[in-house]
Amino acid sequence: MAAVGEAPAWFRRAVSERPGHRELEFGTTRLHYRTWGDPSLPGLVLVHGAGANSSWWDHLAPLITTHHVIAPDLSGHGDSDHRTSYDLRSWAGEISAITAAEGLDRPIIAGHSLGGWVAVTLASETREAVSGLVLIDSPLRRDASAEQSLPHQRRRLHRVYPSTDQAIERFRTLPHQQAVLPYVRRHIAAESLAAVDGGWTWKFDPFVVGRQPPLPDAFTRLTCRTALFYCERGLVNREMAAEMQRLVRGPFRTAELPDAGHHPMLDQPLVLVTALTTLLQMWLPPW
Repeated sequence: MAAVGEAPAWFRRAVSERPGHRELEFGTTRLHYRTWGDPSLPGLVLVHGAGANSSWWDHLAPLITTHHVIAPDLSGHGDSDHRTSYDLRSWAGEISAITAAEGLDRPIIAGHSLGGWVAVTLASETREAVSGLVLIDSPLRRDASAEQSLPHQRRRLHRVYPSTDQAIERFRTLPHQQAVLPYVRRHIAAESLAAVDGGWTWKFDPFVVGRQPPLPDAFTRLTCRTALFYCERGLVNREMAAEMQRLVRGPFRTAELPDAGHHPMLDQPLVLVTALTTLLQMWLPPW
């Protein structure tokens, strides 16, 4: 049994399965992404949220053995290039380019928060591009009150730390989440740092925060099968989940992840991966 704060065996085994690291030129933007598993298996694309990156899936992707798993760094995140501006359609185009480069035929796209909005944009505008969507606590609309603190947040997110230890100690999620498993936090924080003049700072571009529109119209254009995992302490409640279900024309299923915050891969990773792998098994061909 792991001591308090020590990573359990399942986590150590998962992160020891090192992903492949690949790059792709998308116009003038260099994109980075991770890969796991047998390329002959059905494709699954895991899309991170705002300010996150592909390393947020390092401890989950190796547990998904039924699919060839791809996790991109959206532009402005991780080890992909920054842009002068960002929008959902451009990010959806990046996902399309990566899936084409990997030869994925109508993969399932699972997106967390902002990643779910990117997935909805892709599926609503290119209906044959995906075989299914999984949304992980992706709200139908933003909380407008959160926009008021963005200038202060962006100044804070540009902060440079003199050492990686100090930066890791200051790692926080947006929105803030109190409950985070310490071993997951350490791994993700360490993978999210870049060396700069004077020390270390976070890899993502602060200007990706707060620039995405609400999506009710895109939901009305969804025709593929869609599942929503919403979190007990997240941004999507039962009423919003029911509203999303009314908007979607295709098959739509919902499930609540108990005792999970908005970032379930940080506080309830085994609950999240169990829900995801069960759904993926149900969606395996023949449908």
